[in-house]
Order: sequence, then structure tokens, then C-alpha cells
Amino acid sequence: MARHLVIGNGKMLINLDRNGFIRDLYFPYVGQLNHVGGQSCRFGLWVDGAFSWLDDPAWRIEPGYVEDSLVTNVTARNDRLGIELQVNDGVHQRDSIYLKRVVVRNLWDSPREVRVFFHQDLMIDGNEVGDTAAFYPGNRTVFHYKRSSYFMFNGKTDSGGIHQFSTGIKRFHSAEGTWRDAEDGELAGNAIAQGSVDSAISFRASLAPGGESTVYYWCSVGSDLEEVKALDQYVQDSHPEKLLSRIVIYWNHWLSRVGNKFGDLPASVIHQFKHSLLIVRTQIDDRGAILAANDSDILQYNRDHYSYMWPRDGALIADAMSLAGFHGTIAPFFHFCARVLSPDGYLYHKYNPDGTVGSSWHPYVVQGVPRLPIQEDETALVLYALWMDYARHGEIELPQSLYSKFVRKAAEFLCDYMEPSLGLPRPSYDLWEERFGIWTYTAASVYGGLMGAAYFADLFGDYDRSDQYRAVADRVKSGILDHLWDEEAGRFARGLVWRDGSWVKDMTLESSLFGLFEFGVLPAEDARVASTMEAIATGLSVKTEIGGIARYAEDYYFRVSDDPNIAPGNPWVICTLWLAKYRIETARGLNDLEEPRRTLEKVAAYALPGGNLPEQLHPIDGSPLSVAPLTWSHATYVQTVCLYVRKREQLSSSAAPAERETGVPWA
Repeated sequence: MARHLVIGNGKMLINLDRNGFIRDLYFPYVGQLNHVGGQSCRFGLWVDGAFSWLDDPAWRIEPGYVEDSLVTNVTARNDRLGIELQVNDGVHQRDSIYLKRVVVRNLWDSPREVRVFFHQDLMIDGNEVGDTAAFYPGNRTVFHYKRSSYFMFNGKTDSGGIHQFSTGIKRFHSAEGTWRDAEDGELAGNAIAQGSVDSAISFRASLAPGGESTVYYWCSVGSDLEEVKALDQYVQDSHPEKLLSRIVIYWNHWLSRVGNKFGDLPASVIHQFKHSLLIVRTQIDDRGAILAANDSDILQYNRDHYSYMWPRDGALIADAMSLAGFHGTIAPFFHFCARVLSPDGYLYHKYNPDGTVGSSWHPYVVQGVPRLPIQEDETALVLYALWMDYARHGEIELPQSLYSKFVRKAAEFLCDYMEPSLGLPRPSYDLWEERFGIWTYTAASVYGGLMGAAYFADLFGDYDRSDQYRAVADRVKSGILDHLWDEEAGRFARGLVWRDGSWVKDMTLESSLFGLFEFGVLPAEDARVASTMEAIATGLSVKTEIGGIARYAEDYYFRVSDDPNIAPGNPWVICTLWLAKYRIETARGLNDLEEPRRTLEKVAAYALPGGNLPEQLHPIDGSPLSVAPLTWSHATYVQTVCLYVRKREQLSSSAAPAERETGVPWA
């Protein structure tokens, strides 16, 4: 379960697997709709009478990207066929066009005839009902359509355009699809098919001994036939080679703002940092939604997916991208949150990319008692991230436009949603969306969100509200110290749960307790924070060669090991990096940065071939578990590198300890 290669432009997102097969195509929103749905759009060759798709084990495939870009760079070699391929894929930086360049190299010293086949297996608008695939003679293309979704496929070689084509029925009765038709090197030429359909097209190339030939393939996507025809013509007029080069140039310039000062970080970490920035960008829809992940293979395990905008993930990802200097990239996220904020001032569990409320497993009533089905940290974290972005970049227009319709409404909700007897937020679901109670992480995020709102109120001269927000934040801080610190254990509790008529501490060891210093409740140097973080470092470490930090003790999600002494849970990328952030924050000399630097190197080594980071890893063999790439993993890597570089510069210059960048300026 993984997507090794991801390309996109904020309107269209395409995922490819290790074989170079398209597995997901999202349009017109990133994450919505998926027009491939995890099926395989195959890619293969017929050479001198022998045929092979690229998932044949005879192919040795090395996935990757052109440096500092969102254009793939894949090498595939098949010694049995005597063929090597150099493949580049990209999505146009502006238009909804997918481009593929395949250089076919002859490894033998005799001339060869090659036919390159591309298979289109679409389920338009997310299902296979009522699709049409047809040959269009006007420009000799094959196109698929349903309602207002059109996909036109074309290509060229030195010898011309499409050589052969066919359309047909797939996955219905005994029909497997036109990909089977391709395996004899010939396509039947069926001009149209309706229902559950696919198509295939082929291109010819003649190879001199030791020579090579280039095949171009592209797909234009739009809302009607005329739009995709115009985009197809644009590719032909501009030439796909030039368009791919422009994509590389665009992303090179997009990344240039991060500069080239990375201290003593090795090349592997710098490469992963830049790649993570690019991957995060592919998961951000131009209209503001920041998607958690778009790996549709998760559907095998739960009939739902990660292609949602969780306000929690979105806020923390936005915070990381802001820290890296990409204010403009994440500004639409805050407008998105303002558009979807409920009339009562809270954000729901999760949202679809178009702003509609997403699916949820949080009930509105439990044992006859009504319950607000939210995670309160999601509302608070957006306030926190918005303030942090302003504190870094000083762009006052964004918070001014959001002050009355988001900041004040959300802050008023946080002030009202309080448990008076404790001075803590009322119960809600935890950040992992698993349990209902009063959680230390949630309380810390509410403190950070309210302090951010107070500073915005000061900024706009709204002093009465500023006093109100500060007063409630102070109550939350006191409530955390009074009710969530456990003297006997010498650390903070995960939270409080209502049991038999009273509040009882949940003492499960929990990695998210790092939020106490992250959101400014206490400084990282506070003895109570230090003892809590050291307990996490010891008690949640995975004691295998893979290492890393688990979410919490006896985590069940994709659990692999039943021995908590070896693996209290699977290692999560974000949790491993949270501990590194704490080490960076508390470093007082350059030697103190050695451990977090090693963590950054190790996490880079966790990445799949191509550079994508998963949610979690198998604690024994290090293989990816759950989805990949996970946007939160990449954003946390970006944030940790930024903090490391800044802290190292400060320590190297023997300056006073830095104003914290992970947390808040008032801490």
C-alpha cells in the first residue's frame, strides 16, 4: 500500500506506483474525484514478438524525480528483452495536462522493432457505470467521458502519432479489458465501448543497434470535448518535450525560496526536505483544502479513504509550510476554514475538498445523551496556525479578512466550550479520533489557539475580547497544571475520562504530550515537560533496528508486534520527529543536535524509493504501513529541518537562546 510517485498542480493529482502505472487520477479537486480509483493503467512493450507489462518481475525499476521538481525520473531495465527505458512524467504547472516521455534504448547490437502500449482504465467520477471510451478521428485520439468529465489520450513518436487503438469492456462477466488485447502486439481497433470500459493505444519505434527512440504520451482533462481538444492541440503546438522542461523549471523556481544554507545536514536530509516540500504542495488544492493523503489502496482495509481535509492535519501542515516561507501557498487554507466554520464557531471532524462535510464515525448521541461530534483541537489549531503565520510574515491582510468571520467566532466557541469545575475544555474526541474525554493535547491546543486570538484582538484594537481570550487561556493553563499533572508518575496524563461519576486520569503514555511546549503552555525546559518527554523517549521507543517512536502504549492501528517491550506500537514518522523537535528546542550546544540530526537521517532512510514518507512503518522490516505519502509526515519533516537549521545557526553564532519557532512568541 503506497504511491511511489506523485505529481500534480493544485487542480489535478496523479499517483503512480513502483511500476509506473497510474493508480489514482484526481480532478477537478485534489482528492476529489478519483477517476482511476486504484485500478492499474498499464504501460508495456512489444519487442520482436515478445510482450511485457512493466509489472513483470523481469523489469528492474528505479523510481525517482528530476532534482528539485515534480517531474519523475524512472529507469526500467529488462535484460531478457534487451531494453532500457528512461521515463519522465509530469502534470503541467497550470493546465490539466498529464505528460509522459519514454526514451526506449536498445541494449543489443541488432536493429529492433518496438511497440509501446498505454492502457487507460478509468472509472470516471469514481464508478464504472455509464462510461464511454471512443476513438475520435478528427485528431486521431482516444477519449473517455461521462457527464462533465472528459479525458483525451494522444501521443507521438518520430514516425507519427497513435499506431493502433482499441476500446472494450472490462471487469464485466468474463471480459478482462483491452490490456489483454495488447499482449499479442496488435490492437483490434474497436472504435467505441460503453459501460465499464477501458482502452489501449500503441506507438511504433524503430531502434538501431545500441540506439534509442523517444515516445511521448499525454492526457488532457476537462469538462467537455472542446476543452480537451484545445488542450491536446496546445500540447502538439508547444511540443511535449518543451512542456516537460517548463514543468521542471517552474518547480525549481518554486523551491528556490528555501535557499541553500543547511548547516551540517547531509545531502540525503536536504534532498528529503526539498522533496517533502514538493509532496506537500501536491496535496494542497488551489481552493484551500490540504488533504491528509490520497493513497486509495487504504480502501482495501476500510471502505473509506484519507482524501479529506482534517482541520488538524491542515493546520499543522500549514504551520510547517509557513515556517518554510510558503505563506502564499497556505493562505487559501485559512479562507477555506472560514467558509466551512459552523454557525456555532467550531469545525467538524473532516471535510471533502469541495468544502462539504466529510464522513465521520463520531456519534451525535451516546446512550441517549447528545454529544457534539468534534475534536476541539481542530478548531483551536487553525487559530494557532493563523497567528504563527502572521507572527512570522507580518501579512496583516489575511488575518484582517478573517478576524470577524473566523477568529472571533472560533475563539468565542473555545471560551464557551469549557468544563467549569475543572477550568478545562469540555470533553471531545482526541487528536487520533479514537476516544472521548478531556485530553492534554486538546487543552494545550486550546490554550495556543486562544492566545493567538488574544494577540489578533490586540492587533486590531479589540481589547475587551483580548482580555476575555487571555483570561480563559489562563484558566486552561491552570487546569492543565492542577488536573493533568500526576505527581506520582512524574509526568502529565494523557487526559481525563468520566468514570463512575468522577473524572479519572488516563495515564496511558502518549506521544502527543509534546503539545504542552509546542503550543506554549510551558517552556520545553520546564521540569514537568522534561520528565514527560523523557518518559516518551524511553517508554514509546521501538526497540528494533527500525527504531522510532510509537503514538502511544499498545497502539492497535495496523499493529504488527504483540510484544510491547519490543514495540509499544508501530513507529510513526510524526511522533519520531516530535521527539527530535524537543531535542532541538532544548539543545544548549552543538553536541546536543547530534541526536536530532541522526533522526532526520534515519527518517529520510525510511522513505520509499522515490522519497515518499508513509504514515507509519513495520517495526521489524521497515516497510510502509497505512498510507503513503502522508502529508503530515512530510510537513513535520519540513518543520523539523527548519528548526534544526535555525537552532544550529543560533548556537554557532553564540547568540542568546532563540525565540522559539515551534511554539508561540508569548511562551
